[in-house]
Amino acid sequence: MAYVPAPGYQPIYNPTLPYNKPIPGGLSVGMSIYIQGVAKDHMKRFFVNFVAGHGSGEDIAFHFNPRFDGWDKVVFNSYQGGKWGKEEKKRSMPFHKGTPFELVFMVLTEHYKVVVNGDPFYEFGHRIPLQMVTHLLVDGDLELQSINFIGGPPAPNQGPGQSNQQPSILPTMEGPPVFNPPVPFMRRLQRELTVRRTIIVKGYVPPTCNSFSINFKVASSGDLALHINPRPLEGVLVRNSYLNGSWGSEERKISHNPFGPGQFFDLSIRCGIDRFKVFANGQHLFDFSHRLSAFQKVDMLEIHGDVTLSYVQV
Repeated sequence: MAYVPAPGYQPIYNPTLPYNKPIPGGLSVGMSIYIQGVAKDHMKRFFVNFVAGHGSGEDIAFHFNPRFDGWDKVVFNSYQGGKWGKEEKKRSMPFHKGTPFELVFMVLTEHYKVVVNGDPFYEFGHRIPLQMVTHLLVDGDLELQSINFIGGPPAPNQGPGQSNQQPSILPTMEGPPVFNPPVPFMRRLQRELTVRRTIIVKGYVPPTCNSFSINFKVASSGDLALHINPRPLEGVLVRNSYLNGSWGSEERKISHNPFGPGQFFDLSIRCGIDRFKVFANGQHLFDFSHRLSAFQKVDMLEIHGDVTLSYVQV
């Protein structure tokens, strides 16, 4: 089953290094770039560059460069006209060797805001106009799990994971995303749940996580059309429904489990005509046939338990 990203959400999974690709639709205020990866055990340094062009020697609007060199620090700079600018640095290392991380670059009017593992880390003022930035370059001592470009104008060619489907049959999302929301999380859907509607949930499973739940709920009755319940300590992923005051039969079979302790996840939950289709980190995870015939009555997304959320879009 092919993975089709929802419009405005262009994930690239397991890219090879160096990663040097165009930014879909170009860089603009309001965009966020999510990078999930693992710092290698022998990490010395890696970098993320926002580049004005594709070739070598191009201007770099923002150079983000963690360095493990005995004086662990993160360096920030720009490169323009063949010369490096004034270096900024922070002697604080939010990355740990051999450990997964989530790195977010939020593009704001005055600066890039850097968030690491959900915590604000640094703000780097613009030195080169955003409209000149065309490519993202990532390389160094890390393993990339995913790069997601969120927000901004849709690109005509989305790269890996692209689809030639017409917009009328593409999955859809509603409303603005929510960044780093607290748990428990409850959000009313702006309109009824329809076919091709896609919900995105990105987060982190703490090492001590026992259980958490993602529920597609009918607020008026309390019915759950879909209950997704990862239990990391048990190593299982339970799916079920709760209708008319009773739980249905559990479903547990999966080909892989993306909800290990200490892991980041990227979940895409799509409503189909006769089932929910769920993808994790770009791979098909499971289908769940509709048990609530009038699934359009679902009007709330509810997330609670031992989980840290970084991004939700309904």
